[in-house]
Amino acid sequence: MTIRLAIVDGHTLTRYGLRQLVAQHADIEIVAECGYAAAAPEAIAASAPDVVTIDATLPDGDGMRLARDFRDLYANLGIVMLTSRGEDDVLFRALETGVSAFVAKTAPVEEVLAAIRHAAVAASSFTASGLAVALTRRRTIKDKLALSPRETEVLQFLRDGMSIPAIALAMFISPSTAKTYVGRLYDKLGAANRAQALMTAMRYGLINCGDVAEIPAPRAGLDDLVAAGSELA
Repeated sequence: MTIRLAIVDGHTLTRYGLRQLVAQHADIEIVAECGYAAAAPEAIAASAPDVVTIDATLPDGDGMRLARDFRDLYANLGIVMLTSRGEDDVLFRALETGVSAFVAKTAPVEEVLAAIRHAAVAASSFTASGLAVALTRRRTIKDKLALSPRETEVLQFLRDGMSIPAIALAMFISPSTAKTYVGRLYDKLGAANRAQALMTAMRYGLINCGDVAEIPAPRAGLDDLVAAGSELA
């Protein structure tokens, strides 16, 4: 059975690379293509694909948010998140978003194809290269940080955007004590301010990504097809 594929990516050369890749495999056909988040809902509704690939960073929006919207609308739609960033926090955000697969744009073409085929038959099952290693790394760092109950409470208040006086009021302590707790939390997270503290906490799974307003082997990958396309442009 042919897999009907839609592509949502703001990079013309990435779309070219995917077209070149798919053209070599008879079990996949591209039924829709667009470069902007705003155009994606109509394109998906009109083409009814089995799988959609989405760039995590689109010119006019957040690819992760778009993926979340699609998951809410289409329970059986396979969603492959493509990204130029392979950091653990991006991977875990993709997992929380409900996508079917997470693939770096530098991944071997075999990995991209495997992700598309996986998404076509197991839309609700997440796969990503290096997931087990990333989980172990997150667990190790989380254990090392070992926030106290008080520090965890302060972190939640910071996540909610509360000021130090508001935190003091909520915890029934003085503002100076609240300031001390915040300072200790910053030190433990290696942060100089609230934004850095929240980013670090999010990266290591101390708070969920949605709560806050692996290096591939040097084999032929999607980026190589993109590079080839640039020579034709």
